[in-house]
Amino acid sequence: MGDIEGSYRVLQTPGIRLGAQFNAGISTLEPGQSLSGNMTSGSKSHGRGELQIRVQGLDDSQEFFDIDPKAIGQVLLSEVFRRGNLIESDYFGIEFQNMQLNWVWLEPTKPVMRQARRPANTLFRLSVKFFPPDPGQLQEEYTRYLFSLQMKRDLMESRLICTENTGALLASHLVQSEIGDYDDVADRDFLRMTKLLPYQEKVQERIMELHRRHLGQTPAESDFQILEIARKLEMYGVRFHPAADREGTKINLAVAHMGLQVFQGNTKINTFNWSKIRKLSFKRKRFLIKLHPEVHGPHQDTLEFMMASRDQCKIFWKICVEYHSFFRLFDQPQPKSKTILFTRGSSFRYSGRTQKQLVDYARENGAKRTPYQRFVYTVWSLFIRKTSCFPHNSFLVSTEKCLHTAFITIILSLNCFLLRRNSKIRMSARSLATDVPKQVSDSVVDSPQLSPFNSKDALCLSPSFQMSTLSLPGQAPSPLQSPILNEVGSNAKLEEEEEGRRKRYPTDKAYFIAKEILTTERTYLKDLEVITVWFRSAVIKENAMPEGLMTLLFSNIDPIYEFHRSFLKELDQRLALWEGRSNAHVKGDYQRIGDVMLRNMCALKEFTSFLQKHDEVLTELEKATKRLKKLETVYKEFELQKVCYLPLNTFLLKPIQRLMHYKLILERLCKHYSPTHRDHDACKEALKEVAEMATQLQSSLIRLENFQKLTELQRDLIGIENLTAPGREFIREGCLYKLTKKGLQQRMFFLFSDMLLYTSKGVTATNQFKVHGQLPLHGMIVEESENEWSVPHCFTIYSAQRTIVVAASSQVEMGKWIEDLNIAIDMAKKINPFLPFKQLPVSGSSDEVSLEQESEDDMNSSRTSLDKQTHHRANTTMHVCWHRNTSVSMSDHSQAVENQLSGYLLRKFKNSNGWQKLWVVFTNFCLFFYKTHQDDFPLASLPLLGYTVSTPEESDGIHKEYVFKLQFKSHVYFFRAESEYTFERWMEVIKSAASTTGRMSLLIPKGGPMEINGN
Repeated sequence: MGDIEGSYRVLQTPGIRLGAQFNAGISTLEPGQSLSGNMTSGSKSHGRGELQIRVQGLDDSQEFFDIDPKAIGQVLLSEVFRRGNLIESDYFGIEFQNMQLNWVWLEPTKPVMRQARRPANTLFRLSVKFFPPDPGQLQEEYTRYLFSLQMKRDLMESRLICTENTGALLASHLVQSEIGDYDDVADRDFLRMTKLLPYQEKVQERIMELHRRHLGQTPAESDFQILEIARKLEMYGVRFHPAADREGTKINLAVAHMGLQVFQGNTKINTFNWSKIRKLSFKRKRFLIKLHPEVHGPHQDTLEFMMASRDQCKIFWKICVEYHSFFRLFDQPQPKSKTILFTRGSSFRYSGRTQKQLVDYARENGAKRTPYQRFVYTVWSLFIRKTSCFPHNSFLVSTEKCLHTAFITIILSLNCFLLRRNSKIRMSARSLATDVPKQVSDSVVDSPQLSPFNSKDALCLSPSFQMSTLSLPGQAPSPLQSPILNEVGSNAKLEEEEEGRRKRYPTDKAYFIAKEILTTERTYLKDLEVITVWFRSAVIKENAMPEGLMTLLFSNIDPIYEFHRSFLKELDQRLALWEGRSNAHVKGDYQRIGDVMLRNMCALKEFTSFLQKHDEVLTELEKATKRLKKLETVYKEFELQKVCYLPLNTFLLKPIQRLMHYKLILERLCKHYSPTHRDHDACKEALKEVAEMATQLQSSLIRLENFQKLTELQRDLIGIENLTAPGREFIREGCLYKLTKKGLQQRMFFLFSDMLLYTSKGVTATNQFKVHGQLPLHGMIVEESENEWSVPHCFTIYSAQRTIVVAASSQVEMGKWIEDLNIAIDMAKKINPFLPFKQLPVSGSSDEVSLEQESEDDMNSSRTSLDKQTHHRANTTMHVCWHRNTSVSMSDHSQAVENQLSGYLLRKFKNSNGWQKLWVVFTNFCLFFYKTHQDDFPLASLPLLGYTVSTPEESDGIHKEYVFKLQFKSHVYFFRAESEYTFERWMEVIKSAASTTGRMSLLIPKGGPMEINGN
């Protein structure tokens, strides 16, 4: 073992937890070393005896830094991070080319002069060192921007290898981030002047075509899309280290967050996860991987790779040590104590924060960050910035004087001022106010109310433009059955983060009520995008909708959508300020929401005329789908897409339903505030404004919800026409057992204001229900008959045409049906007692047939719907009622609309140890699960009908606050909310949807099956 020059043992337990984080970019050094003396030298002006270092930013701009010749690498790193005001600095490093022209990382603990032979003549460059598996783990928009620049660099250097189509997609997002929305001339000029891909000329038209589809996408959203696409590529974050295996085959080694990777060419042939590795070491030119016994099998436990030199071997070994420490440990490892006489192996240890510590640090210090502006420029400004003192794509601006001069140059040259997107400037608001003249600062510096997400638009349309989203076959893996979505860290880390977050954020109930407005607004805007972005794209692509209908539909919903984008931005900014505990000077002004609500509710009144036209829009759209076969096909195909997670026409009702949500939330806020609270009066006025609009549109909403339900049933029922006849109202749908000559047979019943339909679920590919009978309400009588037939919860329905005996799943269900039937019968008598009942056309020779006939008819039934509907909307109330053996009334639907809710929850299985963080949306009696609120479609859904909701019992072993338990038979889930208020809200809305009645065994009547009325 004495000849092993360096070794590293992969620890299975975290290091010792340290105290508060040091403010420097990398926090720990070798024992006895200090940065206090050296850091000050980095900020001195260049003079005699100082070393001037040239550092290239991720956008290729260059800055000079003066350091002491004896300074260690940490001094340069800290100065670069300080001047760039990087909060999440530990993801980055500085690299340079060694004598062999290989890029190597600057080590923080060694003097710069000992690492680079001639540092004054060496080009150092800022680069991403650690690539997290999910860009959502990056807390700061500025960090994501720098990561996107790294992807841009990797594309040009052919490190991020991908198909030409993927490369064009990445380039299109880069163009969107740089110059904004598509413009043919601007795109061509920009692509002519800016190189994004090695093969750019070949795919330029494709880049422009894809850029056209990113309309309205802000720079921050473009950065996120770039990282989302890049992280799915096999070469994301991969840096090759040439080697050879024992047979001499040339391979490439690389290290990633999950472990070591082996490539042959550009193809990954093996991965060794950290959990499989026991020890990493090197011996001269040999790199050794020692595996755990259960991994390697009986043949070998050590893998050996030959590298070009000892130095290259040691460089790769150090990178492996740093990657393992950063991604796998909770706390940074303690520096190895130096022996007095003899040393064995390398004492190298990672000296920065781990990812866990970095995430905590960024969250705790995020509110203290100074603002930066994202400037938008035209192609003309490209020319200006090359001829002015404004640095090209400058990532760091050292003097405000240069910034001022550049702005004045732009104003005088172009006679207009456009904020540039591609340049990021971080500076204090105070320095801007003192050093920049007022006429400039007024136009550049936003008020303190603005959040870091500065853009011309408020929120992402975010189709995440990969058209496969619109045509994904099958189903995504369910989060209710999948492992932890976050690959990094562990359950303990997630719980620690949540505990820390709870302690840092406000605890006032008003804050959580305001946050409910924000979270539900995010979901509401995503729902509007189903129409304004996705459905629009589908009908335009197929040219399926008449121009008049297009104008009617989108001229009504587009203005509403744009208003709510702006409203959401304002809510996001206010909540960000409310959460900022360090903002003592603005704390009193911005810990309220009433002024924002009042201002926007008054503005929303101007859109009342658009909301009033929704009745016409819904009617005309339904008529057109019946009349135009092409539109009907596009409509049905679109409803099969995952992004359309509810019936399409449901999304058209969202704007009016949203008014009801505002009203309910503001009522809770006014009830919470005392009359003397500074926010009470504004909330009261906002409530008054929205209540006036809600009252004005209430009757329209009732009519639209009924029409929407009838059209939904018209599509899902086979064998009946003209269900949407004027005057017909939907009352209840649900599952009952009908007594036939075959015994009790499951049927789906639908009660309307003039008739009762009963159907069976066929075995067709369409997954629809076939109508078997309809009974008029005129002259109908309903009686309990449990004793007569010896069937639990049984009642008889007498009509003019026939008599049927049905059984409910419980006494409660039977009571609901009998009550609604009697009310509907009385209403039918009062409306027009002498009007004869008109039988609706029903397929088949009779309205009730035997079971054998039903099965045969179902196999040969009409196939007007698409065969793909097998996978479509299996979570609709109709199908859930069928499987859960329950029923839902129209009043239940209305209540569910009022109780919509969304937000982040932690989820846990009954027998699992960990908690999984998910974005959860409650609507239409169902929970929809997303990885983040930015996702376009849900990963899975959980229908709540039939579930019970309660707090955990002692036997469940859940010892956490704000946890509720969902259970249906043996299916058990635990969900954890962030506060008492959100916990109570989730309990409230789920109780409103989850039925306490479960499926109960139904007995066959004594004496065997009986035939009733020919059945």
